[in-house]
Amino acid sequence: MNSRGSTRPLRILGLDPGLQTTGYGVVEAAERGPRIVEAGVIRSAENRATADMAKRLQTLYDGLWEVIEQCAPAAVAVEQLYAHYDHPRTAILMAHARGVFFLAAAQRNLPVISYAATQVKKTITGSGRASKEQMQHAIAHELGLTQPPQPHDVADALAVALCHYYVTHGGPNLLGGTRSASFTGVNRRVLFGENPELLDETT
Repeated sequence: MNSRGSTRPLRILGLDPGLQTTGYGVVEAAERGPRIVEAGVIRSAENRATADMAKRLQTLYDGLWEVIEQCAPAAVAVEQLYAHYDHPRTAILMAHARGVFFLAAAQRNLPVISYAATQVKKTITGSGRASKEQMQHAIAHELGLTQPPQPHDVADALAVALCHYYVTHGGPNLLGGTRSASFTGVNRRVLFGENPELLDETT
């Protein structure tokens, strides 16, 4: 029984927050592993010319509230905010969106868990330096998708949701990126090519 008092399987809402576009992905625990429930994007404006910050944040809030209502997650997972010294304004704008999402989750008594980007990558692929393309292919494999998820906002959201799923469900040497003898079922040589640094990474 989950936090909403039903027998629905545990669901995790992953978010890739952005002021313009926020990706979301919902995965749930199934008998054979994680299963995708819903994924998409929430847009705050039709174009970047919209200057009304309050209105944009209201649109993001309403969009996330609708996703929570429809999918009934038990937890929300987001990537930790990273501020690059060359682009401090980007981090500030991103923080606006994150604050709105944290508020929406808190109002539904949902825990919000943050993961560093390197931890998400390592949990999913076994390497904290995996590229976006490598992550997308690993996510598609794990969720049984016929092709990598698009756009990248959705892929990033599903990645952080999967990261939380694997962390909370345990597994042999999970934080090293493995659930069994292979790295999350993915052949690392196929995923990373012949790059010895990525193939040999164990820390």
